[in-house]
Amino acid sequence: MGAGHAHRLYRHGHSRVHALPPQTKLAAVFCFVVVVVSTPREAMWAFALYALLLATVAYQARVPAGFWLKRLLIEVPFVAFAVLMPFVAQGERTDVLGLSLSVNGLWGAWNVLAKGTLGVAASVLLAATTDLRELLLGLQRLRLPPMLVQIASFMIRYGDVIADEMRRMRLARESRGFEARGVRHWGVLAKSAGALFIRSYERGERVHLAMISRGYAGTMPVIDDVTASRAQWSYALALPVVALVVCLLGWTL
Repeated sequence: MGAGHAHRLYRHGHSRVHALPPQTKLAAVFCFVVVVVSTPREAMWAFALYALLLATVAYQARVPAGFWLKRLLIEVPFVAFAVLMPFVAQGERTDVLGLSLSVNGLWGAWNVLAKGTLGVAASVLLAATTDLRELLLGLQRLRLPPMLVQIASFMIRYGDVIADEMRRMRLARESRGFEARGVRHWGVLAKSAGALFIRSYERGERVHLAMISRGYAGTMPVIDDVTASRAQWSYALALPVVALVVCLLGWTL
């Protein structure tokens, strides 16, 4: 799968959670999110227990609360959508602090906030304890279509290549005294975007020819065969199993 590739969400560590094979963590997070989504919104206590479970995992992984919470800011657009729901939803209404709000909208906002936040928090923990290369290996071990895994791998690598090319072009413009200040500078930015597309396309062709010359025939070689023991699977799946018990209690109580 190529050389290692770190990302900003990843936090290097040597915890037991970091050491788990990536396929076990991917399966655990997926099952946990499915359980959370399946929980009735009226069981508020269940979502508190889910948050406690994630906090326990974060503690075991030695992921600081600040690092974790800061990356939850990606959820802000969904929070804004949830805040609007009580005002625009139809049905029975109730007064809250002098505002007439929809009861269904309030429940819907809570549902989106609770389940969305837990899902994002679980994903952030996964990204914080697993680098991108391991995630791709995990997807491969879970028998996802090889072509999808390859596309994801190329997107990750070429994303950084394009970003670096954009940075060099920006520095070149600034070194010549250019600074975009208004609409009249959009033409220069448009030409830069066109040049970036051409350079990226040409680089992609060169890389493809280099891959073919080295024997590429539609499949990537597996350098590391990541296997997981029964104990590792049990440790990783403890999170969704406990969450499933909470979910069942939420439906029965």
